[in-house]
Amino acid sequence: MGTQAKSKIPTIELSEEKLKVGSEEWVLIGKEIRVALEEFGCFLVVYEKVSLELHNSIFEATKELFHLPIETRIQNTSEKPYHGYFGRYSFLPLYESMAVDNPTSLQAIQTFTNLMWPAGNKTFCETVHDFSTLVAKLEETVTRMVLESYGVSKQVCESSIESTTHLLRCFKYRVPKQDETDLGLHSHTDLTFLSILHQHLIGGLQVKSLDNNNDGEWIDIDPVGRSSFIVMAGDALMAWSNDRIRGCRHRVMMRGDETRYSLGLFSFKSGTISVPEELVEDNHPLKYKPFDHFEFLRYDKANASHKTCSRIKDYCGI
Repeated sequence: MGTQAKSKIPTIELSEEKLKVGSEEWVLIGKEIRVALEEFGCFLVVYEKVSLELHNSIFEATKELFHLPIETRIQNTSEKPYHGYFGRYSFLPLYESMAVDNPTSLQAIQTFTNLMWPAGNKTFCETVHDFSTLVAKLEETVTRMVLESYGVSKQVCESSIESTTHLLRCFKYRVPKQDETDLGLHSHTDLTFLSILHQHLIGGLQVKSLDNNNDGEWIDIDPVGRSSFIVMAGDALMAWSNDRIRGCRHRVMMRGDETRYSLGLFSFKSGTISVPEELVEDNHPLKYKPFDHFEFLRYDKANASHKTCSRIKDYCGI
């Protein structure tokens, strides 16, 4: 399984001063983010816009959600692949998660809230909306910085931003029983463009360092406060970048004797994703055909039992 690495992934601070589009600081941070994604597939970001009050409130809302009866929780369904309830798997007994589609829309959150709480839950609705809106802004900033750092046209950049949809997923990992596995979630890369994870008090997230032999080390990502987020490259970003960025392989290993909660804001692209012409060169020949992001999700769900090094290369690799 690999040994515990002593190395750490990069930490990048995104303050108000560094968020001014087009400034010298913006360009420098964009390059730093791009390099981090190329070398690690992820990085930690310090994002002060999420207050301590909101940090505490979103995790209280998450706990409240998982305290609902299982008969209620499993009503979290969707026609979109991987956009509903996950859990109660014999091969992943510790894991459970729920999903809120389009969480930056008050109407969408209200629909989800009314399904879970027919009598309403205003606090939950407002908390999820406030948190998701701020993290979605972080996702947009990172995406814009990465695309601009690669020198793609303004049209390509704006089109990518405008085509983004989001999914908020709430995670719960219970404490293993005696003789149970401590594996919370198996090793995988996300099917997303970007994934932004936010941990509460209990660690367990590990990311795999990248090397040419795909035999990297597992790096522990410990919770370090309310303003800390983990930004990960997904399979779709790997394809878009023509393999300049690799999807971040990660897993969850449970430690200690407390339930673990975390949150993830995932970004997807509507329409067709194509490798920009700026990223195709003699030493970087085209490696992916244009593809529809949600069709990729459907393909993966239909072939979920297959074992492969790269699902996106199976789907649209050249």
